Parts: sequence; C-alpha cells; structure tokens
Amino acid sequence: MSTLRIATFNVNGIRRRLPHLLQWLARERPDIVCLQELKATDDAFPADEIAAAGYGARWHGQRSWNGVAILARDAEPLETRRGLPGDPDDSHSRYLEAVAHGVIVGCLYLPNGNPQPGPKFDYKLRWFERLIDYAATLLATGHPVVLAGDYNVVPTDELDIYDPRSWKRDALLQPESRECWRRLLAQGWTDALRAQYPTQRIYTFWDYFRQHWERDAGLRIDHLLLSPSLAPRLKAAGVDRWVRGLEGASDHAPTWVELAEGAAAAADKPAGTSKPRARRATKRTAEADAPRRARKLEA
Repeated sequence: MSTLRIATFNVNGIRRRLPHLLQWLARERPDIVCLQELKATDDAFPADEIAAAGYGARWHGQRSWNGVAILARDAEPLETRRGLPGDPDDSHSRYLEAVAHGVIVGCLYLPNGNPQPGPKFDYKLRWFERLIDYAATLLATGHPVVLAGDYNVVPTDELDIYDPRSWKRDALLQPESRECWRRLLAQGWTDALRAQYPTQRIYTFWDYFRQHWERDAGLRIDHLLLSPSLAPRLKAAGVDRWVRGLEGASDHAPTWVELAEGAAAAADKPAGTSKPRARRATKRTAEADAPRRARKLEA
C-alpha cells in the first residue's frame, strides 16, 4: 500500500546542520518535512541543495533565530499562509502553512517562554491562544490537516520527560502551557506519536548539557497533530534517533508519522503536487531507534 510519511525536525540552524539534513532525507525519504529554527534569512536558505535532493520547498526565515520551512518530495508545496492571524505586529517567523500531497500542513515553532514568569512566557501563552483559535478554523474546513513542529510543551511528567524535578520551573512544563496543549487536543486533534504508543516513554529532544543525550535524558516536545479525517489513516510513528547521535547534531531528532494514502486525498490533490511513491513493506516503530527498555534517569 502507498503511504505518506510526514516529519518534523528542529534543525537548530539550517546552514550548520545541512549535511545532517541531506543525509537524513536521502536515508529516510520522508514525503513532507516541517523544519524549525532555520536561524537564517530567506536569502540564506539552501534552496538549491534541497532541490538537488529532490525536494520542493517554501520557507519563512529570520536572522539569527526562529524560521520555519516546509519541504515536499518530488513536489512543490503550495503556500497557503505565512504567520498566524491575530497579531499584525508579531514579526517572528514561527508559522508557515502549505498544501502538499493532498494534505494541509501547518509548520510551527511555538515560543519557548523562558524565563518564566515574564514577558517571554506571556508571549508564549498569547501565541498559543492564537494557535488554538486558528486551529479551530482549520478543523472547520473538514480538510485533512497536520499541525507539526516544535511545540515547546512537555505534555506529561510520566511519559514525556526523563525527570521533571530538574525542569519544574521551566516554561515547557508550566500548568498554563499544558492547559493550552490540552485545549488544543480537545478540539479533536490526535497526538499521533502518543496515539501510536500510549504507554511508552518517548523523547524527541536532548539538550547539550550534562550528557543528556548519552544518558537518554530527554523530553518530548516535537509533536504531529492529526485532524479527525487523518487520524484513522495513522499506520506508524517514530523518532529517528540516529540523527541526534551524529557529530555536531541538533538537540532535536526528526519525528514522523506514516499515513495510509486516502482515496479522497488522491482524488482531490491540488495541481502542483504529486502522488507519494509506494514504500517497501517494512514496519517502522518508535522502538526501532529507541533503547530496548525505557529508563528512568536522574537529572
């Protein structure tokens, strides 16, 4: 059966991580990719190198920080929105939306919010409120939608962080951040990775301090949310941990979902997009790149 693989990857600097990105694209061949933290202006985006790898791209850059992009294999994404509505004075490059392979894809980089309390945390919550409002309008269209990116929210203490005690004052774990996350899911979105692995401890981010990668002391903050029409098509999900193990890697690992191609999506595919290729009949799971046993690690 043909499938559609959609991934999100916070590259933490597109120019510095470009060799890693190209290596991952060649090995895993995702159909759609959402990138965050480009940390590059629009002019500095490596469009030629990405095109040579077989991907069309749309990007929304910003000097030194932020920046998001959407890539599509063997297709050109059709941009539908740049920036969230609700604040005309917000100049941060944090949201980009496009249609690719019959799916509306929203790529987002939610504000970190640290230190909290303070203006950065207030901005995080305001941005989250705008996302919640706009996500409701996307659901109302009835179209297949994926909201993918770095949400900078750890959903639970039990399964999404190695040890919450070291992070109890961090903006990623605050009750206000988690309440916004719950309200977003309550609209009808499916947290794809957690739906696939409801009881497994899974991480997508390991910071550079105190050997957190070597100790598997991670957090799950990169998420892919599926609209109701896409949730039944979920076949697999996982984290490509091998990318985090590369020398000079981003502190995030690519996170992905695999969807069965729907008949409606194939019939309604907009011009300029192409049908994903059939994949080999191999099963990928979150455990494929994870330790065989989940470990509770001290900070």
